[in-house]
Amino acid sequence: MKIAIILVNYNGKKYNEACIDSILQSQDTYDKYILFVDNASADDSVAILEKKYGLNGQAKAIGDYTWLEILKLDGNYGFAVANNRGIDRAKQLQTDYVLLLNNDTEIAPDMIQQLVACADKHSGSMIIPKIYYSDDRKRIWSAGGSVSGIVSKVSHDGLDQIDNGQFEEEKETQFATGCCLLLPMSVIEKAGVLDERFFLYYEDTEYSFRLRKQGVTIYYCPKAYMYHKVGASSKGADSPLCAYYISRNWLLCNREHLGKRYSLFLLYYIVNRTSCCLLWILQGKPQLAKAAIRGIGDYCHRKFGKTEYYG
Repeated sequence: MKIAIILVNYNGKKYNEACIDSILQSQDTYDKYILFVDNASADDSVAILEKKYGLNGQAKAIGDYTWLEILKLDGNYGFAVANNRGIDRAKQLQTDYVLLLNNDTEIAPDMIQQLVACADKHSGSMIIPKIYYSDDRKRIWSAGGSVSGIVSKVSHDGLDQIDNGQFEEEKETQFATGCCLLLPMSVIEKAGVLDERFFLYYEDTEYSFRLRKQGVTIYYCPKAYMYHKVGASSKGADSPLCAYYISRNWLLCNREHLGKRYSLFLLYYIVNRTSCCLLWILQGKPQLAKAAIRGIGDYCHRKFGKTEYYG
């Protein structure tokens, strides 16, 4: 069994080693290829890993069942492009599964084993784990995902709840966060890769919608769990970067998938974004309102991918 674990990095030197070390402590015996895709980081995160593991530009064994390979991109192309380059390499390695994993995470020792066991039971499905906050390890960040009926707004099940065993049912779920996705290679061959227009935010939502349209189920596996340093890779939710990409990409995603319901979504979207902009202005954060408006404008002008302002 071969699994490619794709870690996308952009100036993440304070997170990478903890993530990789947690993978090295994995209790399974699968052949695991860590494909570390660097988006032209300005810090020395790549150099740190090269020194620690003695890399010489090629994949190297760093554990009994784990190899590490660094793929260096020549610019910051965002989450989707970097993951897709990792998937390209996984295809060359002929892996059975691809695990998309945020580098600001730490996995439980048996997480990969539990995900694969769930995948074996639900052939041809995408599998996701239970995710806790890294700094509050009994508090849930995601236990699957839901999609609202009319405007298809996604939300994390169990968000901010203390885990008292209320999310222990293995079940089909509607939405998968890109923080951790186990994908059989057969699913990728069927549904394709991530949409590179998004750059940051909503790639996972669009992918979830696309997979479900094509008959691919998403299963939540509660026995598999991990910890996430929420917001570490995107400077947190209260930032112009977040306001811009969410405002633009929310429109793009739903335009692709809502069909006749898109007009109803637009009414909701106008109320939502107007309320947010007014609140930001009252809070003395006009830069967030400006970023949101710019994101809407770029959507209208079909300017996708990385923006020159907040990328």
